[in-house]
Amino acid sequence: KQVQATEKEFYSLLADLRFLPNSPTLMNAGTKTQQLSSCFVLPIDDSMEGIFGTLKDAALIHQRGSGTGFSFSRLRPRGDKVKAHLHVASGPVAFMGVYDAALEVIKQGGIRPGANMAVLRVDHPDIIRFIESKRDKKSLKNFNISVAVTDRFMRSVEEDREYFIRNPRTEKYVGKLRARDVFAMITQNAWKTGDPGLIFIDEINRKHPAKHLGDIETTNQCGEAPLLPYEGSVLGSINIPKFVDDKKKDLKWDELRETIRSAVHFLDNVIDMNSYPKKKIEEQTKNTRKFGLGMMGFAD
Repeated sequence: KQVQATEKEFYSLLADLRFLPNSPTLMNAGTKTQQLSSCFVLPIDDSMEGIFGTLKDAALIHQRGSGTGFSFSRLRPRGDKVKAHLHVASGPVAFMGVYDAALEVIKQGGIRPGANMAVLRVDHPDIIRFIESKRDKKSLKNFNISVAVTDRFMRSVEEDREYFIRNPRTEKYVGKLRARDVFAMITQNAWKTGDPGLIFIDEINRKHPAKHLGDIETTNQCGEAPLLPYEGSVLGSINIPKFVDDKKKDLKWDELRETIRSAVHFLDNVIDMNSYPKKKIEEQTKNTRKFGLGMMGFAD
């Protein structure tokens, strides 16, 4: 009986358009590939296996209509040495180009275009190349890009000081940059092209309640959900115009409360009904059970 009552409640929630879940839930529920989360964060380790293993995982996620967030901060900088070879490293921006090209091909045959987020720490040696990577307005069409700024960097901007950059492979400081020059480059590009955004990475890690599970390095594809490596998140929105009482010039608060509770129940259930592209993603997602409940139609 309880199941039938919940079924009815969920049906009316969607049929009345009071609430809608993210597109993958609408498109994939009841299909063989029941991937219902709209976003995933995948880590990229500094090795060929790490880089292309993650790309493979991302391709499967995109094929089913979801998006991905990445941090490229662990990758050694361009021109750095590669062990056991006489080669030099290509660097994060070159590999972002590889990801962009591969996911473009998936997009053309997929259910809907999946977006991506690429994040690089402000103290990575390739940071300037990263900030400028979308300046031509042609490159990296499938990526939003964001600079992970630290407290130290922001203080250096305020006080007009230099700050250290470090090689993630050796974990050694390899030089300095003037913070205000880098910040000016960020703001100029953001004004010109909309990219890069800023992610206050120290503040995110101070505030996130699951510190014992690891550090957050990046967000989902549109920047609203900072997620741990291998974490997925389900999103949904309450349709605000449905709760406007025109006579009273107020919101129907009781109906809104009821809808919020049903929507939370719905999204939490999606986490269990979800089919995950990898066991590790399922474990990490069920560890924290993150979902995002937002609003739509607010401008109306």
